[in-house]
Amino acid sequence: MNQGNQSDQSGRNDRSDQKITFLPRHGHYRHLRVYQVTEMIYDITFYFTQHYLHKGDRTIDQMVQAARSGKQNIAEGNQAAATSSETEIKLTNVAKASLEELLDDYEDYLRVRGRQQWGELHPRYEKMRVYARSEQIKKEYAEQIRRMNDEEIANLCITLIHQAIYMLHRLLETMQDRFVTEGGIKERMFQSRMNYRNSRSNRSGQSNQSNQSDLNDRSNRSNRSGRSVGS
Repeated sequence: MNQGNQSDQSGRNDRSDQKITFLPRHGHYRHLRVYQVTEMIYDITFYFTQHYLHKGDRTIDQMVQAARSGKQNIAEGNQAAATSSETEIKLTNVAKASLEELLDDYEDYLRVRGRQQWGELHPRYEKMRVYARSEQIKKEYAEQIRRMNDEEIANLCITLIHQAIYMLHRLLETMQDRFVTEGGIKERMFQSRMNYRNSRSNRSGQSNQSNQSDLNDRSNRSNRSGRSVGS
């Protein structure tokens, strides 16, 4: 009875292991650093367009939608990752393209209005980069931008966008490497099914060998008993 229970439990464990490899688990998108950065980019862009672009300017909708697309496609790509590597890669690439479009809009804003885009030689450039990478910015950016002018906000957002694009580029490389080494969902489905069938076949073969061994033992005992009675 105990052996039977152990065998059933072992079978359930084997099937559970197959399910774990069949649909790999992914962390929640809100824990991704790149998602957190794009969320800040969206919030800052919404504030920027409401305060520094004239009502009715088509650029407002264009910038807000590009910022939203960057954020949402990261989320949707992460959620689709378990069942479709192709969709994950596609949506992540859309997020990257949307942020590149938004970057152009901020650079255009600074150029046509005679504002300065901070390059490496600007005295505040490195300080802005360090601040944009810090954990501090996530806690205070909503209040900080209210004390900044349009040039400062635009340069902050440009810095954040560059960081997000870099992280998405690295993320896409990781996705491609994972696809090459692990395959897509159809390949994992097929491999999981084959592993399950092979496991069942091996257990069946071991059971047959055990049954045959029991029969041989009983036959040997019967033969010895017959010889003992005859003598």
